[in-house]
Amino acid sequence: SVQGGDAVWEGLRVEEGAVLELEAHLDRLRDSAKALMFDRVPSHDHIKGALWETLEANGMRDQVHVRLTLTRGAKVTSGMSPTVNQSGPCLIVLAEWKSVTDSSGNPVSALKPQRLITSAIRRNTCSCLDSKIHHNNLLNNILAKIQANMAGADDALMLDINGFVSETNATNFFLVKGGVVITPHADSCLPGITRGVVLEIAKELGVETQEKNVSLTEVYTADEAFTTGTMGGLVPVAEVDGRKMNRSLGEITLRLQERYKSATRAQAVPLPF
Repeated sequence: SVQGGDAVWEGLRVEEGAVLELEAHLDRLRDSAKALMFDRVPSHDHIKGALWETLEANGMRDQVHVRLTLTRGAKVTSGMSPTVNQSGPCLIVLAEWKSVTDSSGNPVSALKPQRLITSAIRRNTCSCLDSKIHHNNLLNNILAKIQANMAGADDALMLDINGFVSETNATNFFLVKGGVVITPHADSCLPGITRGVVLEIAKELGVETQEKNVSLTEVYTADEAFTTGTMGGLVPVAEVDGRKMNRSLGEITLRLQERYKSATRAQAVPLPF
């Protein structure tokens, strides 16, 4: 039922008996399904019920990662047309014990800064496949990650078709220069939920933020850099293409990390069991 990547997904974190940013993730899941014209999309309450049932059955209340996948549903025959998906969407809830790690599996608690390389694979433009749809067709990201693996790097920085920085193969990207927190426009990347939280808490802390076209030269000369995502939160970046950041774990990154932890815990949805 996921032929051709015809599905949408969300990653959830369960920490200390609560789910982080649950409503925002479910909103995005439904928006993505609507953009792909899924029929009979399950309600928030239905999805929450399936999530609670899965977590309770496995005794999962902390240090858990959940992958929600919503496919277009079973096909009556092979083919590309959605008319052969006649059973309605299929919801898959996959929960696993997993501590907070970066996309390479390194424990974030160790604050190990990442090494990135720039991939030759470009991020999608919205004229081809809009990254604002959180879809399962991620082959370009996987190809970029393969390049990072072969280069011995943690992840790959991906550019848009105009040569500006978009995001990494798995996360949104930020840099800090002169006390200003800068992130690329969300034109060729997913406007991530963690990305949005970071922009909000930076303003609360009185830190100036900018969304702009970012060149590789700006990345190479940054004071600090970090990535953001549901799985790892904020993960510092020490090096890109052999150029070291002026500070591999800077003051602003640390301030944002601490504020992010408290902000997401305060808004987390408690488990009902």
